[in-house]
Amino acid sequence: MTAVKSPGTRTIPTQLAALAAGVSEATIRKWASRGKLTRYGRPGRREYSLQELTALIAQKAD
Repeated sequence: MTAVKSPGTRTIPTQLAALAAGVSEATIRKWASRGKLTRYGRPGRREYSLQELTALIAQKAD
């Protein structure tokens, strides 16, 4: 299910999210399916919250 983006939420596409996190695109999609990231966008255009992604990366680094 795709979430509705609130004003001010910055999102990035799967490819860029994977690059920023240093993981594969499949990992980004798994994190979203497991509820670790919120998926935004429309069919064929998945996007993820930059804020959620940076928080998840910081949590993984600890």
